[in-house]
Amino acid sequence: MGLGLCLPTQGQSGTPAPMAPLAKHDARLDQVTAAMHASKSPAWVTLSPDGSTVAWTLRQKGGSQIHLTELANPSQDKVLSVGSGENCESGSPVWSPDGVSLAFLSDCTGKTDKADQEQVFIWSKNTGTSAPVTHVTGIMTWLAWAPNGKAIGFLFVENATRSAGALAAMKPWSGVIGEDGVEIQRVGVVDVASQRFEQVTPANKHVYEFDWSPDSSKLAYVAANPPGENNWWVADLYTQPVSAGSGAKLILDTPTVAGPLHGLQIAVPRWSPDGSRIAFIGGLMSDQGSTGGDIYVMPSNGGEPKNVTPGRAATPQWFSWVNEDTLGVDEIAKGKSRLFAYDLNTEKASEQYTLTVPGTVRAGGLAGRIALSADSSNVAFIRSSFSEAPEVWAGPLGSVKQITHLNDGVKPVWGKDESIEWTNEGFDVQGWLLYPANYDPAKRYPLIVSVHGGPSSAIGSSWGGGGALYSAMGYFVFSPNPRGSYGQGEKFTQANVKDFGYGDLRDVLAGMDVLEKRFPIDKSREGLTGWSYGGFMTMFGVTQTTRFRAAVAGAGISDWKSYYGENSIDQWMLPFFGKTVYDDAAVYAKSSAIEYIKNVKTPTLVIVGDRDGECPAPQSFEFWHALRAEGVKTQLVVYPNEGHGFRDPEHIRDRDERMLDWFATEMPAK
Repeated sequence: MGLGLCLPTQGQSGTPAPMAPLAKHDARLDQVTAAMHASKSPAWVTLSPDGSTVAWTLRQKGGSQIHLTELANPSQDKVLSVGSGENCESGSPVWSPDGVSLAFLSDCTGKTDKADQEQVFIWSKNTGTSAPVTHVTGIMTWLAWAPNGKAIGFLFVENATRSAGALAAMKPWSGVIGEDGVEIQRVGVVDVASQRFEQVTPANKHVYEFDWSPDSSKLAYVAANPPGENNWWVADLYTQPVSAGSGAKLILDTPTVAGPLHGLQIAVPRWSPDGSRIAFIGGLMSDQGSTGGDIYVMPSNGGEPKNVTPGRAATPQWFSWVNEDTLGVDEIAKGKSRLFAYDLNTEKASEQYTLTVPGTVRAGGLAGRIALSADSSNVAFIRSSFSEAPEVWAGPLGSVKQITHLNDGVKPVWGKDESIEWTNEGFDVQGWLLYPANYDPAKRYPLIVSVHGGPSSAIGSSWGGGGALYSAMGYFVFSPNPRGSYGQGEKFTQANVKDFGYGDLRDVLAGMDVLEKRFPIDKSREGLTGWSYGGFMTMFGVTQTTRFRAAVAGAGISDWKSYYGENSIDQWMLPFFGKTVYDDAAVYAKSSAIEYIKNVKTPTLVIVGDRDGECPAPQSFEFWHALRAEGVKTQLVVYPNEGHGFRDPEHIRDRDERMLDWFATEMPAK
């Protein structure tokens, strides 16, 4: 999400005062968080073209390292030795098409480059040595080899001062807003033999994703005019030859395209094996990186896109071409990951090649959620669930096996999980329930409802996710996927358009009704929390019902009308509200908590980062100010130099402790 034009005080100038920690400390938190962090988590997986070797990364005390594991003998694990330097980092590995080399990012450059500056390295399987092939200054991500193996492309922001994207803290405001200091992400390409580097995409286009054509002569990419953080929602699809200044060709303009794709978002562009078509995911998406929708295919020289997954009661999130007639797809279906081969001619999933994973899967990089061998016969991914710590799995789709044992003996300190399904107003809805740790069915327990962000997203079963911290401290935790979420098709995802806080809140409350009938929940001790869209749902929810005894709103939105002019990402709002706030203020007021603030009785803690561009701090100030004026118990905590996604470990710990303390005070787990 982006760098808007009407920006007040969500970012501060100067140096904020340091945070004063919470005076009241709960010793149990140290024990629980230590147990939660006892697990090791691989962060990236890539599979060699012949399917024999998995390269994966793991963060250790001395920095992130790359491991190589042979599927034939997983117990033998090799750590890549890279350069010099203390606590240097290496990651994001990608195999060359011939499987002889491994490209990766590393700041283990010794004295040859600026400290902490990552460069592209290549490790040779033949020599066992690594060396850098770039010497640039900026931030680079998502390496991708050209299919001919002669070049490596990557996303690059030259002389970057911050990570691209709206999750990072916004820069303090200075100069001509929206014009000065705009940082543009382009595709950079380095020639492996000569080490010649150039930025090949236009200087006036911010690129979000790209893919090489099969003959290595062209790129397909999703891009928009700068500022990039704001314009992903109106990004278009381009192709161009791989040479600087060669000219980009617009082949899909989503704001003007006719049909169901009109005004929606696109992601994961992929050339077909013969180069004649490009496929992508199109749908209603509220955040870049949180991908979901239907899969479309169109001619690579432009033309009408065709929806090839119409009416699926699930949400494709990633895909890859297996051959001209088949896609390998990963979709989320009622909170679970499902991998399958999809026949483009019959528009049906193969029953023979289908794997349902009760947890979540991920891989990393432009490859996305799954890593594949060259012939797509083998897959690799990181798998985790509420009950299983992250591990690397690999092998043929029909017999995938765990190949790492990083967390043998590590057990969750939270309670068991259960997928909950219910119906409401004609919709089938799903969510997850975590039981309290050390659950005793003879006791009655408080319930915390944790609403996910987005809204185009979904809670899945993942290690330490879904409010596990609350479960570990003795609460039932309910993480619903109401209408507007992924997992049940595009119709379900679009069901809360122009209706934020109404139908989705009714889905949540209906799910709570189901839980109260089945489990020993104390109705007098029910709480509500969430971050981002979940923060909005918390702020709005307490204006619509007095059912909740306590609430914690993280990075929320209290007034959609003022938010439109304050945030750095206003382009995301049009697909959800239909018009700008200047053309239809009523639809924005309808879902604004501030319009109903006199209804609030629930004690509410409000938390936000002072440089949040997605959900600016003034929204939290406005809500807190109103509650205080109305005599409702409230507290506002602002964290200095934090964006939408907190980065400082001390701030994260303090935030967790304050949230736990708020619920423990208002609705304790006895």
